[in-house]
Amino acid sequence: MRKFLAAFVALACPAAFAHDLTSLEDLLTVFGWDFDTAVIEAQKLDDGFYVLFGVGGNIGLSIGEQGVLIVDDQFPQMMPKIKAKINELGGGDIDFAINTHWHFDHAEGNLTLGPEGTWVVSQANSRDMMAESHIINLVAMQYEQESYPEDARAVITFDDRMQFHFNGEQIDLLHFGPAHTTGDTAVIFRGVNAVHFGDVYNAGYPFIDVDNGGDLDGLIAFCSAVLAEIDENTAVIPGHGPVSDYDGLASYIDMLKTVRERIAGMIAEGKDLDAVIAAKPTAEFDTQYGDASGIGFVNRAYTSLVRSGH
Repeated sequence: MRKFLAAFVALACPAAFAHDLTSLEDLLTVFGWDFDTAVIEAQKLDDGFYVLFGVGGNIGLSIGEQGVLIVDDQFPQMMPKIKAKINELGGGDIDFAINTHWHFDHAEGNLTLGPEGTWVVSQANSRDMMAESHIINLVAMQYEQESYPEDARAVITFDDRMQFHFNGEQIDLLHFGPAHTTGDTAVIFRGVNAVHFGDVYNAGYPFIDVDNGGDLDGLIAFCSAVLAEIDENTAVIPGHGPVSDYDGLASYIDMLKTVRERIAGMIAEGKDLDAVIAAKPTAEFDTQYGDASGIGFVNRAYTSLVRSGH
């Protein structure tokens, strides 16, 4: 996770790359991800419920009498290793794959699973985003995520709420508006008391995909709404990084609110982005949420607030 956070800081620095559009291979190098050498690790949270760590976003995994359900699916190159780990844990074919959002490091596994017959599920906006190509602006680096074919997009979508009753528990899918992207989903497993909501909540600073519908105020509102849906014993699965808890999410929300108010105040004073970055509005949080600085987060947070008129 430290390598991932350091890489994101590098992407935020203007000297990181001279060109605007980059390849997946370049991104993998920067993030320190290697499909060939990567190992899928599993953390058991409850009987039949695990978190899988590999290349890209964390995967939630439910195994039971009704089959296998996963939340996020990383990359097609990782799918043989993901399937092998699921088999090792007692599961079979993947029946359902829920996408927390449409970004490549969480949903590209759809390219394998969809054609194989897995039922892919997402918030409606995420399915729409997958139907077209989009540039993901990582500040100094721009990555083009190409459109997914029809058989790799969600076959089941929802607007605000839907429920699964699967493997003996109620699973709530919730959307609270724009946040990390325009189509984020919180997946709450009521029986095992766990929630996974992708990159809306991370162990490090969030990336707000402002150019594709992400919004800082929406991120805060989304996290606050999820906090109200869970309790102090809920396991909180971030998009990247180790499993956290209620207090970790509450602290993250406090950080977001503090940084937001500082940046908004400086915008009101007429300060430009360079001045805001120089003021180091994230300074006391950098040890916890980033290796060196919050430059990438500050850039996207500032852009979000300016575009929304704050």
